[in-house]
Amino acid sequence: MKHNSLKLFITRPPLVAKLKKRLCLGLLAGLAISLNIAVNAQSVQSSAQFVQYKLKNGMELVVLPDHRAPTVVHMVWVRVGSMDEVDGTSGVAHAIEHMMFKGTSKLGVGEFSKKVAALGGRENAFTNLDYTGFFQQIPADRLGAVMKLEADRFEHNKWSDSEFKKEIEVIKEERRMRTDDVPRSVLNEQINAVQFTASPYRRPVIGWMNDLDSMTAQDVRQFHADWYKPNNAVVVVVGDVNPQDVKKLAESIYGSIPRGVVPLRKPRAEPVQTGLRRLSVKAPAEQGFLIMSWKVPGYVADPSSAQHQDALALQILSAVLDGYSGARLDRSLTQGDHPVAAQASAEYGFSGRGPQLFQLQAVPSKGQNLDQLELALKAQIQKIADEGVQDSELKRVKAQWIAAAVYKRDSLFNQAQEIGTYWIEGLPLDSNDQIMKELSKVTSEQVQSVAKRYFLDDQLTVGNLIPLPLSAQADRKAGNSANSPRAGMLR
Repeated sequence: MKHNSLKLFITRPPLVAKLKKRLCLGLLAGLAISLNIAVNAQSVQSSAQFVQYKLKNGMELVVLPDHRAPTVVHMVWVRVGSMDEVDGTSGVAHAIEHMMFKGTSKLGVGEFSKKVAALGGRENAFTNLDYTGFFQQIPADRLGAVMKLEADRFEHNKWSDSEFKKEIEVIKEERRMRTDDVPRSVLNEQINAVQFTASPYRRPVIGWMNDLDSMTAQDVRQFHADWYKPNNAVVVVVGDVNPQDVKKLAESIYGSIPRGVVPLRKPRAEPVQTGLRRLSVKAPAEQGFLIMSWKVPGYVADPSSAQHQDALALQILSAVLDGYSGARLDRSLTQGDHPVAAQASAEYGFSGRGPQLFQLQAVPSKGQNLDQLELALKAQIQKIADEGVQDSELKRVKAQWIAAAVYKRDSLFNQAQEIGTYWIEGLPLDSNDQIMKELSKVTSEQVQSVAKRYFLDDQLTVGNLIPLPLSAQADRKAGNSANSPRAGMLR
């Protein structure tokens, strides 16, 4: 995004932020249980009916009417992210996101944002491993005006070399602030680089600093020319609209953009990992940090496939471990008279265009070391592999998912983001309803089975953050100030 370009499942969220989210979802789950929501396929209400069109140039349009307020969310998703880059130009997908705000043949630098604000809207953008997206939330009667602005910069993005030179320094500063100066982010970046060999997921979305140093304005222009084709994008509109009216607007505004040839995507499949991988990062920090990361299957649309069923069971396993306050990791590792961890979490990627991961992350409590913490985390997985999970746990996490799904639909933005994400990943646009129904049917035996099969050392990469004195950080920042140009406000 302009203010937060890297999505949460790229740079993993701080544990404190996750705890706040977990508390919110836990309250929702409690509400679901107190209202006696039955955890079965019938308990999931179908979402409102969206309408899907394909414009004459191949651009797709999805409209979901929601008449609760006279507002609308308008998004353009492009099926191109950092995974589509090549070595030597890492970070170029994210750089385009920044440069899309720098002008067109009709607008000057910054004028896009000013015009959206004048329409009474707010706007931003985001870059991910899998996609790049742009959005505006506006009064419903201003949709056509925003479409014209977005279509203009999609087709006619234009800026000077000097503007790029200024913005690349902003991006480099973003990298320093969000990665280089944040030890846990450094560890995340390094663990991705070690656990992936062929997959482009090994590269950071923000880009390696050396690639940013050598990036040219032409690199960015060429990437835009290659990938920003209408037949490689979807427009998502959610809000107080009539689908047929939106279709007419989209055909007249977006439909005139010429169709293009999208570069051939090569598979770049990740080879099977055949042994434990370890790495350590030393950085100034108050506490050590541990990441245990397993390669696991991601969700696919085919309900008859083993991968489809295993992904659902892995999602439930993640929630059993860390889906609510007092879940297994919290209860077993952070509570009691002699806690092993100060914080502990579980995360599963679930779906995407590339390979997925299941991660356990933790901060050791005072007096505990990272080796002890690693054994304690493994023991929690092994316990489920040996004993399965209790029916009460399954009911609780399933109720949580249902409540969260209902709660999410209160937000126009969340509804649009869900549609866009499924489109990018090639999944049915109503996948959320299907996933909720299928999650409600996952059994203890299925969860036990994935715990037995996927958490072996051969698929594991372990990353340790070894803390150095904080004085070393002050020394490094002083060196950066003396030797590196510093940018102003970050996008």
